[in-house]
Amino acid sequence: MRRKFEFSCMICPRSSLLESSRITRWRVALLICLSLIVNPARAGTVPGSDPVYSDEKMQEELVEWLEEQEYWRRNNGRDHVVFAGDPNALYRVLDRVKNAVLLLSDFGRVRSDQGSLIKDVIVPYSHRINVYNGDIGVEERKTLLFFMGNRYRKDGGKIRDLLFQMLEKEEDVVIRHGTQSRENRRTATRGMHTSKFCLNPAGDTPSACRLFDSIVSLCVPLIVSDSIELPFEDVIDYRKIAIFVDTESSLKPGYLVRMLRAVSTEKILEYQKEMREVKRYFVYSDSNGTVNEIWREVAQKLPLIQLMINRDKRLVKKDSTEPDCSCLCTNQSAHITSL
Repeated sequence: MRRKFEFSCMICPRSSLLESSRITRWRVALLICLSLIVNPARAGTVPGSDPVYSDEKMQEELVEWLEEQEYWRRNNGRDHVVFAGDPNALYRVLDRVKNAVLLLSDFGRVRSDQGSLIKDVIVPYSHRINVYNGDIGVEERKTLLFFMGNRYRKDGGKIRDLLFQMLEKEEDVVIRHGTQSRENRRTATRGMHTSKFCLNPAGDTPSACRLFDSIVSLCVPLIVSDSIELPFEDVIDYRKIAIFVDTESSLKPGYLVRMLRAVSTEKILEYQKEMREVKRYFVYSDSNGTVNEIWREVAQKLPLIQLMINRDKRLVKKDSTEPDCSCLCTNQSAHITSL
């Protein structure tokens, strides 16, 4: 099944809201397809049955349709916005849409010639547990450190198993293996709402939805993911709401627990106060929340996009594997431990 929608969005930089001549009209193609998670029946999975759904075929068909559109061909897609938040989103056809502004959760599976902080926008995963609506405080947060999630992940997420081995016998630490289910979500909600710190290791890629669950729970994130990129970092100083620990340090016996136990109640309250101030940025249903901030960041890309459109029109076309001027500045270095 494929559905095709188009709508025009009016976007302009905040500095020129009153200058109607500078307002830019964007054509946004909404490509809606069924996901691998809810459509597991694929070729060969059921003997003797015809394949019901092919994600690969769907991606190809969606982009073929997009490339036929007048508005895409006009500027080779540079004035388009493509949502590819899941690490597997559009993975087969990313080279064909990389000129667009990509909305990404991170650059874990994106090459440097496909995406960058200069051209694209980092967006948060939607939080999966209930927002904590209580006041700041530590009296009801008896657990020092909480984690519930898949213990075994690929690539950089392999650190999860190592952290499990180190932390599962520590006092005041709750660390559990759990996959997505309604009951596990309720358990995770209770755990995050009653813990001072929430562990946020890398998943299959550097980011994971658990970080945003932690923030809306006012559970101070302990981030162990050296190559993570974070949304809305032009307006949020994450050092005020989270603790960052480099992977090497996190695997030293006793290091994490000693560090967290040394954090004063006053410091935890400071983290919670800051999280309460910024949690709207991570709530998609808030009218002044995530969606508004995504479009604000897209609007900031307009001068660069116009530059690249004009530049493309006068350059001699040639084959090259080198990144162009819009593909720079992905995270190639580790972060330092902060507290």
